[in-house]
Amino acid sequence: MRFFNTEGPVRPDMHYCLPPLHRWDLAEVLRLIEQQKYFLLHAPRQTGKTSCLLALMAYLNGEGRYRAVYANLETAQTAREDVARGMHAICGAIAGAARRTLGEERLPAWTQAALAVQGPDGVLNGLLEAWGAASPQPLVLLLDEVDALVGDTLISLLRQLRAGYTQRPAAFPSTVVLCGVRDLRDYRIHASTEAAPITGGSAFNIKAKSLRLGDFAAEEVATLLGEHTAETGQTFTAEALERVWHLTRGQPWLVNALAYESCFEIAAGRERARPIDVALIDEAKEHLILRRVTHLDQLADKLREPRVRRLIEPMLAGTALGVVPEADRDYLLDLGLLRRTEDGGLVVANPIYREVLPRALASGPHDSLPQISPTWLNPDGSLDPDRLLAAFIDFWRQHGEPLLGSAPYHEIAPHLVLMAFLQRVVNGNGTLEREYAIGRGRMDLCVRYGALTLGIELKVWRDRAPDPLAEGLTQLDGYLAGLGLDTGWLVIFDRRAGAPPLAERMAEAEQRSPGGRRIRVIRL
Repeated sequence: MRFFNTEGPVRPDMHYCLPPLHRWDLAEVLRLIEQQKYFLLHAPRQTGKTSCLLALMAYLNGEGRYRAVYANLETAQTAREDVARGMHAICGAIAGAARRTLGEERLPAWTQAALAVQGPDGVLNGLLEAWGAASPQPLVLLLDEVDALVGDTLISLLRQLRAGYTQRPAAFPSTVVLCGVRDLRDYRIHASTEAAPITGGSAFNIKAKSLRLGDFAAEEVATLLGEHTAETGQTFTAEALERVWHLTRGQPWLVNALAYESCFEIAAGRERARPIDVALIDEAKEHLILRRVTHLDQLADKLREPRVRRLIEPMLAGTALGVVPEADRDYLLDLGLLRRTEDGGLVVANPIYREVLPRALASGPHDSLPQISPTWLNPDGSLDPDRLLAAFIDFWRQHGEPLLGSAPYHEIAPHLVLMAFLQRVVNGNGTLEREYAIGRGRMDLCVRYGALTLGIELKVWRDRAPDPLAEGLTQLDGYLAGLGLDTGWLVIFDRRAGAPPLAERMAEAEQRSPGGRRIRVIRL
């Protein structure tokens, strides 16, 4: 029985999958190959790049006009600035791939001959010259994980490919496709032999085009999940299909992971007579986030990088982006952390990532929380919002400010501590949803626990800014209207340099929003 794939390239005999070559413009790709172009394929990790390259290799070799070889270069990453080691690994990877794919055994000997004459900085060039001259058809070389290479090794690879470009197709590959997470123009390579950073484009200015592999469209998500239905008879409800699309925005790994978790891991989902509904999809989402599966863990790990923080911190705080280099914005887009909206704005790529990012940042405060007795629960196990508010105020009075130092992003430390507290409250029995975006001036939280839904808005009172109360009441009014609620919390963190001590400024009062909703205003 086939299943949804979450590890490595797809195999149609084992995995439900969309035809890889249909995920990009095959006519354009073939035209570039026909024109003997060198080009790039880039996309975030685990979106199907390798599957597309392998499918392209099979297509070209099956057609018979070209000899195509796919080689993964990530084994050369450990060489870092050691060009000799790096080139040895790269040439070895290409030779091994040629042997497996085409039965071509001569590449190791050509490698040794080129190394003896041209050294590490020319060995790849010499190998590809010999191979190209001996090949009965034009060569197409598909190189994956190129951006895993570092410094001088990457520069040497790019420049050796550029040096042989004029000899194609008689004595060099007719087409070379470089594949990785980032577009080549965004490579900034600090070589040990050159003082200034080198951009990827200047080291490989023969590139004709950069192709980006996109996420699934909503129709493609439905088609993929429909393969499971066709094979097992188990259906996805229309609401579940919409929920998968909403949570993932078509990110291929997330789509497959949600489907696999709900159909093959959760016991109720393994009952093939039961349709996969929204409840199972939501349960699968929580499982993936709580287990910190590899894809999401790698994503969260990026938050420590300064160029990631420069965008994510103001986004979570709801403040203006300020002066952030275009290269940093492109980097987060290439990683798939962010996407552009139709009006050109930047938002987190999908709701699952939107939840993972602040939850990962709040993990330090969460782990630092003291033991808290769940005084907010009624005898029947339901959540009492009044008791929850009292418990939160008591918690903040005792522990709030000391915990701010455990938050990795200083500007949103209060947000992260509050989220850590609320995550402890829901504790697997409810959900905590987050809404935030650049320039909104706030973060919105929605606690769902049994029959209770609680809307919360977080505002920060900063230096040289007016009291955010009036704006917060208006903004929260709209948020609660969207949730269908008549009451909510407005939490205002006073972060002004001259703010009174917590004991003096801490207060809780009831206000009415412009729409007449009852708002509990908490000042901290």
